[in-house]
Amino acid sequence: MPLELYLAARNLSARSRSRFMNLITIIAIGGICVGVMALIVVIGVMSGLQTEVRDRILGTNPHIMVLTFGEGLRLDNWEQPLEQLRQDAAVTVAEPFIYTESLIFQDVNYQQGVAVRGVSADATSRLEDQLLVGTWNFENTESGLPGIVLGFRLADRLLVYPGDTVSLISAHGAELTPAGFIPKFKKFEVVGLFKSGMFEYDNQMGYAQLSAAQDLLGMENAVTGLALWVTDPWQADAYARRLQAELGYPYTLRDWKRMNEGLFSALKLEKMGMALVLALIVLVAAFNIVSTLIMVVADKTREIGILRSMGLTSRRILRTFMLQGLIIGVAGTLLGLVGGLTLAWAIDYFGLISLPGDVYLISQIPVILNPLDVTLIVVVSILISFTATIYPSRQAARLTPVEAIRHE
Repeated sequence: MPLELYLAARNLSARSRSRFMNLITIIAIGGICVGVMALIVVIGVMSGLQTEVRDRILGTNPHIMVLTFGEGLRLDNWEQPLEQLRQDAAVTVAEPFIYTESLIFQDVNYQQGVAVRGVSADATSRLEDQLLVGTWNFENTESGLPGIVLGFRLADRLLVYPGDTVSLISAHGAELTPAGFIPKFKKFEVVGLFKSGMFEYDNQMGYAQLSAAQDLLGMENAVTGLALWVTDPWQADAYARRLQAELGYPYTLRDWKRMNEGLFSALKLEKMGMALVLALIVLVAAFNIVSTLIMVVADKTREIGILRSMGLTSRRILRTFMLQGLIIGVAGTLLGLVGGLTLAWAIDYFGLISLPGDVYLISQIPVILNPLDVTLIVVVSILISFTATIYPSRQAARLTPVEAIRHE
């Protein structure tokens, strides 16, 4: 064992004249431990939030939407571009869809807003795991009315259940009469309830058959746009730019990253802000290392003088106290790492954290730890601890043997 490491370990393990020095050392280790543990848990929670929101969005929304300029949310003659897109190797699924916002009610005295998405029968197969009760079969209804599947929170507010009848009113395509504009009106039978896990969707969305949604809006054969799913969702923005160039005007393509850019930017900023604030805990704990070493130097001044007189160089004294501070930093970091990983696992396994769904879109989140994030936290913590040892170690190395031995 190198002499410097032996002396550093001996200084940490030796009994002092009082227990005060040992207490200060334990506090320094504890400060680093708490800081690292808090950083790991918070970064894991924020990463889990980002991942969960992203997966929920990808599980409910298409990767790319093809819309058109100039005519609002209306796409006529969509069969030709649909066929062209289906021939593209990057596109796995392409289908038309309807999107509109309407009023929905069972009792005319209590109305709610609903975002209706008209989809084809093939699209419902991707939503099977979200079905809470009922069926995705829009045609097989007892009343003969077209079917609609509502978010379970919306259905709860409307006090409806599969088999009940609801009415939808849409201002889109309203007819102008001598009495004024008359909105479109259509009745539906609730055939199922879904749970996407995202508060916004569960609280205000409903799915209907494409033809029924077209009839509600009076769009005849027109659709709102085309929904695309691609081979690699993370490359959706690149695919969108390429397909935009191929289709040309009047089509415009929007990928899921662009449509949710504000949300993910806010989550990323929040993650960075919380990491910065919690990193201050580690920085404050580093000052404990400085104060601990300064007091150790003061306590061991005579010993330092004896060692210098025996031939130990100032450089080796410097390394001794730097190693002593580094041991404190590494011990605190490793304890914080173990504690942080354990706490993160417990939070994820037992679902200890619940969030207000109307704020964060989801009610529960997993804790996801990126190995790169954990490694960065450990490295930065040790680096801060090492930096904190420089000043007191240099002060110890500057002591001359005569002055140190004479020290009282």
